[in-house]
Amino acid sequence: MDSPTLSEFDLHLFAEGRHWHIYNVLGAHVCKSRGVEGVRFAVWAPQAKAVSVVGDFNHWDTSTHGMSLHEGMGVWSCFIAGIGTGTLYKFAITTDKGGQLLKTDPYGQAFELRPATAAVVTERGHFGWGDGDWIARRVRWNWQDSPISIYEVHAASWRHHGSGRWLTYRELADQLIPYVLELGFTHIELLPVTEHPLDESWGYQTTGYYAPTSRFGTPDDLRYLVDQCHRHNIGVILDWVPGHFPTDEHALARFDGSALYEHEDPRKGQHQDWGTLIYNYGRHEVRNFLIGSALFWLDAFHIDGLRVDAVASMLYLNYSRKEGEWLPNVHGGHENLEAIEFLRELNRVCQSRFPGTLVCAEESTSWPRVTRPPEIGGLGFNLKWNMGWMHDTLDYLQQDPVYRQYHHDKLTFGLLYAFTENFLLPLSHDEVVHGKGSLINKMTGDDWQQRASLRLLLTYMYGYPGAKLLFMGGEFGQRREWSESRELDWSLLAYPEHQGLKRLVQDLNGLYRREVSLHGECFRPEGFEWIDCHDSPQSVISFLRTAKGETSVIVVNFTPMPRHHYRIGLPQGGIWREIFNSDSEYYGGSNLGNPYPMPADEQPWMNRNWSLELTLPPLGAIVLRPAL
Repeated sequence: MDSPTLSEFDLHLFAEGRHWHIYNVLGAHVCKSRGVEGVRFAVWAPQAKAVSVVGDFNHWDTSTHGMSLHEGMGVWSCFIAGIGTGTLYKFAITTDKGGQLLKTDPYGQAFELRPATAAVVTERGHFGWGDGDWIARRVRWNWQDSPISIYEVHAASWRHHGSGRWLTYRELADQLIPYVLELGFTHIELLPVTEHPLDESWGYQTTGYYAPTSRFGTPDDLRYLVDQCHRHNIGVILDWVPGHFPTDEHALARFDGSALYEHEDPRKGQHQDWGTLIYNYGRHEVRNFLIGSALFWLDAFHIDGLRVDAVASMLYLNYSRKEGEWLPNVHGGHENLEAIEFLRELNRVCQSRFPGTLVCAEESTSWPRVTRPPEIGGLGFNLKWNMGWMHDTLDYLQQDPVYRQYHHDKLTFGLLYAFTENFLLPLSHDEVVHGKGSLINKMTGDDWQQRASLRLLLTYMYGYPGAKLLFMGGEFGQRREWSESRELDWSLLAYPEHQGLKRLVQDLNGLYRREVSLHGECFRPEGFEWIDCHDSPQSVISFLRTAKGETSVIVVNFTPMPRHHYRIGLPQGGIWREIFNSDSEYYGGSNLGNPYPMPADEQPWMNRNWSLELTLPPLGAIVLRPAL
C-alpha cells in the first residue's frame, strides 16, 4: 500500500457517513511514503486539541509522534516510518480542557489479549482463501426456500483444550466443523467474537468493532475457521452489537473528551439495564463507523451474515425507561428515528454489496415490517427472531400436562402472525442462563418425561414454519445451566439417553434438509395449514406443511398419555408413511408408533375427504408423508 495521506474524497465520504471502505482509511495501515516503509495512522477526534500516537516503538512517549488535523473534518493522521506489523499502539488525546486521554483505536483490527488494551498493527491481504465456490453459490442462493438450521456457539465455552484453556480458532475449525457436519446444521452462529474486555459479557460489550478477539488467536486464524467452514458447506453468522457499547475508559466512551460516539444527555445516551452507552445514530460519522464495521466482517472475513443484537433497544427511545427518563423525538413519539434510518441503511448496503448474506434482527417486540423492504416502510432485515413463539412454547411446556389444555392458545396464537415476518425460531443462549436453567430442565416431569418433552420440542420446532436455531448443549440435553466459564458437559454423551437426543437432532436436520415441504415456503402462508388446532382437551395439534407439490403432516401429543385410534383428516388418499417419530427407541423413547403401510380411509374427517387412524406416542411428535 502506498498511500500515506488521506484524500479529500475519503474525508468527504466519511463526513457524509457513506465511506463503505472506511476500515481501509482510518486506523493503522502498513504502507510506504516516498519509498519508505512504515504505518499510516488516522483517527476521528474532532474535539481534541492535540493527538499523538504512542506505542512500544516510542516507549509510550506522548511527545514524539504528533498527528496533523485535517481542518473541518475532525480527522487526525500521521505516517511513522520504520514500524510495521505487530506494533502496539494507542492514541494520546489532549482534550479541550487540557486533560489527556489514552485511547485505543476504534478502527483497530487486532488487539492485545485482555486485560491489556493496546491495538496491534496488522496487515490484510495475505490469507489464501479457498472458498470461491461457496461465495459464488451464495450469490445465487435462494435462502427463502432453503433449509436454514443454525448451531449457536460461544467459542470460549463450547469445548476446552485438555489443559483447560480455550480452543484456538484453528482448533475450533478442527473440532467444531466435524461435529456440526455430523449434526447436520447448515450454519454456525458465533456469539460476538469482536474484541471485548470482559469475559462475562460473552462479547456483547464490544470495544473492538473491527477486530476479532485475540483470546482465540490472530485475525488470520479466524479467517481459517471461516474458510474451513465454507469448504465444508457450513455458513458462518456473527453476533454483532450496534445497540450499545461499554464505558471502559480506554475505549469509545467520551473518546475525545466529548460525547463523540454517544449522546451527551443520559436520557438518550445511557442503557440503564446494562450500564452501557447508546450510539448517536444521527451523527454521520458514527453511522459510518457502525456500517463500516458490518461491511468489514462480510468483506475481510467472508462472513455469511450478522445477527444484530438488541434491536428493540435501538428502536424505542423509552426502552426500559420510566416516564421522565427519556426524551421524545421531534414528533413527540417514542420511536428513535435516527436508529430506524441507520438500520434501513445498514440492511440496504449489506445486502446490495454482499448478496446472499443474511442480516437477522433480535427484535423482541411487535414492531411492524422488520423484515420488509425499506421502500414499503420496513427495516429491511432478512430474518427476525421469533421471540413470541419461543416464549409461548417454553411457557406451555413448563405447565403440568394436566393443565396444558387450559393454555392451548400458546400453541396456536403464533400462527396468527407467523407470516407477517421472515421468522427464525430461536432456542438460544438467553434461555439457558441467569437462573433460567438448561433447556431440558425447563421440561416438567421425571427424567424420562423431560427427555421426551425435549425431543418433542425439537421435533415441533423443525416442523413449524421458519428457520431454526439451537444453542450448543441443547442437542444432547445439557443438564447444568450454561456458564461462559466452563465447557459443555460432554461426559453426558457416555449415556445412551443423551446419545439418543443427539441422534434425534442429527435426524431432524437430515429430515429438514431432505423434505422440501419442511423447508420450502417457510415464510409464506401457502406452506402451512392446520388440520386440527382445537383439540385442547387432549393437548394435540396437527398441521400440514406443503411446498412444490410435496406434503408432510405433523402431529404432536403434548401429554404423557399415548393416544390410540386417534383419527386425523388428510389432504389426499393413498398409502402414508411415518417418516419420523420422536418416541423412537433409537432416540431413547418408548417406541410407540405406526407401522408401514398406512392406507388412508375414504372417511371424511376434520373437513377433509380422507382420514387416517393413528397411534400417538406419549409426549411425542410424528411426521407423515405420502408414500412414494
